Amino acid sequence: MSNKQSRKIWLSPPHMSGEEVEHVKEAFNLNWVAPAGPHLKKMESKLKGFFNVEAAAVLNSGTAALHLALINLEVQPGDTVLVQSLTFSASANPIKYLGAEPVFIDSESETWNLCPQLVIEAIEDLTAKGKKPKAIIAVDLYGMPAKWAELQSIATEFDIPIIEDSAEAAGSTFMGKKCGSFGRMAVLSFNGNKIITTGGGGALLSNDWNLVNHARFLSTQAKDNAPHYQHSYIGYNYRMSNITASIGVGQLDCLPVRVLQRRHNFDLYFKELNEIEGISFLLEPYGYYSNRWLTAIMIDPEKTEGINREHIRLALESENIESRPVWKPLHLQPVFKDCPFYGNGTSEDIFRYGLCLPSGSSMTEDDVKRVAFIVKKIIKQKSQHADSLVVNAE
Repeated sequence: MSNKQSRKIWLSPPHMSGEEVEHVKEAFNLNWVAPAGPHLKKMESKLKGFFNVEAAAVLNSGTAALHLALINLEVQPGDTVLVQSLTFSASANPIKYLGAEPVFIDSESETWNLCPQLVIEAIEDLTAKGKKPKAIIAVDLYGMPAKWAELQSIATEFDIPIIEDSAEAAGSTFMGKKCGSFGRMAVLSFNGNKIITTGGGGALLSNDWNLVNHARFLSTQAKDNAPHYQHSYIGYNYRMSNITASIGVGQLDCLPVRVLQRRHNFDLYFKELNEIEGISFLLEPYGYYSNRWLTAIMIDPEKTEGINREHIRLALESENIESRPVWKPLHLQPVFKDCPFYGNGTSEDIFRYGLCLPSGSSMTEDDVKRVAFIVKKIIKQKSQHADSLVVNAE
């Protein structure tokens, strides 16, 4: 194996432009490294402008942002909150922090996001039982916008606020409007694997300034406006530091370019793999624009003579290439096994057949073609390979 072939290809590594260093130096020179300072304000200003929202608070994680959003909606122990099942556990964990009950909703096949019909079914069923949901958490999975026209109509009809989990969708749009601006509040993530990163971090966005201001207050231990330390509310240590925000200021300038780079990866994969029997892609419906944070394919073993997503994942792994199955639905996770679920089997099928390919914005065309070559090679071997390597895709 040549050095070029053996070079590690990661699923979604950080991508620094170099401009971030100047902002970090500025923060050091000003001695602003604590959870306060000019770069926090600058990053929040940039977020408001990019997402066209009235207010933004930068925090130390997307999970913290979601927790504070639920607190803003006064979610209490015993309340129910609807949440997409096909997502990372961080979308549901904060519900449990508050002693409330996650109610998992299956996906629809067009975007892999919340199924509007099942949302209605769950609301009507729970309301009849005296447990009307306090909130709906809708995810823009892998950068694909949810069905926002239907979901916003449902939220209005039943008077239930939506929190938009747009952790994976910075730069995506629905009908020209930015993801991160559809819910009563929206959550972003700047984790190390996201399309732009501060190493770790997140943000809460809203057109309601009071909600964001209250979240910002809670994020710094809820210190009252007094000359001494006085606290009238339980607070949290959730604020992003100024030094971290200085990285974010530089990263936000790169976001439009990073979106184009990831979409280019998707286009290359599609060109290389779309005509292979048994491989399919998540395509954009009319009016949808995905940042293509991760390119995910579906591998149907009934059409590939037994080759499934685990065969391909392990083949890539043997060539020093990272890939991973799509999110395991939360209603199948042991920690949530007793939570209600309204489903139709869609998310389970996506998990069974879905594989996320390396999608980093720093990938070269040769990198993408190297990944595609291995995928094509193993599928070309078909039943001969499948017979010699029996792998469970569950």
